[in-house]
Amino acid sequence: MDEDQTLMLSALQHYAYCPRQFALIHIEQVWEENRFTAEGRVLHERVDSGIAEQRRSTRYERSVLLQSQRFRLTGKMDLLEIEEDDPPRYFPVEYKRGKPKVEAWDRIQLCAQALCIEEMRSVQVSEGAIWYWEVRKREPVVIDGVLRAATIAVIEGAHALLASGHTPPPIEDKKRCRACSLVDLCEPEAFRRDHSADYINELFPQ
Repeated sequence: MDEDQTLMLSALQHYAYCPRQFALIHIEQVWEENRFTAEGRVLHERVDSGIAEQRRSTRYERSVLLQSQRFRLTGKMDLLEIEEDDPPRYFPVEYKRGKPKVEAWDRIQLCAQALCIEEMRSVQVSEGAIWYWEVRKREPVVIDGVLRAATIAVIEGAHALLASGHTPPPIEDKKRCRACSLVDLCEPEAFRRDHSADYINELFPQ
């Protein structure tokens, strides 16, 4: 594994959603925008004003640049709320265009931001929130041990896949494929019908 490689924070959500999607974007460098990605891009353009402000005892920092040497991550977060206390309380907020999900994809990205904040500012981040545009409200997120372990597993998996340079087959969740902006480039159904790779592996087992 290349110890110098870094991952964008946003790439972790791609990997958690589908490793093949991650590989297509970050290894093969392909991208296709659809309505969902376009709405998400417009939302972040509105949010990422970069203007900090103070409201009573809370400071609001926007478009905060983040990095972690330990996890080899870099990127930018939408909003960091810092409550003046002893010690100060750091509260990351991520903006998403959709609605709350059962799956942990969005929470993993938020947790990775918390890991960066902890390393950069020598603090402990115990909770944050995700603001969903579709329902117009915040979803609280507890940064607990379970979420941290899941996030670190995704970070390690994404690093390993990036270092391998290999694009894996599509996942089995066809509903997820239909919502993916890369579905036409990925062609998951054609891949699933093509069993030639299995045949080759049977002929030449590794």
